[in-house]
Amino acid sequence: MTRIEKEAIVNELTTAFADQGAVIVCDYKGMTVEALEGVRKLAKENDVQVRVIKNTLAGIALKNANCEEMELVSTNVFIWGEDQIATCKVADNSATANKENFVIKSGVIESKVADIATINAMAKLPGRDELLGMLLNTWNAPVRNFTIGLQALASKLEEA
Repeated sequence: MTRIEKEAIVNELTTAFADQGAVIVCDYKGMTVEALEGVRKLAKENDVQVRVIKNTLAGIALKNANCEEMELVSTNVFIWGEDQIATCKVADNSATANKENFVIKSGVIESKVADIATINAMAKLPGRDELLGMLLNTWNAPVRNFTIGLQALASKLEEA
């Protein structure tokens, strides 16, 4: 790879990492191509990016994006996206599906280094769509209860 290609990759990644809510670093050593494609498919469904990047280039891009520095060693795949919870869920689901070969190492959430416990905790939180469903359910509860009461009153009056 030439220096110009490396600079282009670093610039692209710097822009990508600066605009994202979370960047998760995972070890994928020993994964099959099919398993890695499964991770990519899951990421695409959740509007999350997955890419294998050289550690030195990723480290420079993270530094340029004003993120805290972290140690990058061995084989790493980077998962990033705007939605922090969706990004953490993709990493957690991939780690669960590929227990032997896919391990979450660390991550950057809102430009600060996050440990595995934080990433796993965020993966357990409900997503945006689930929260909107809960809110809608809460708003509909009074109307639903009112209509149930009216139906009960109408059936009681019919009996009488």
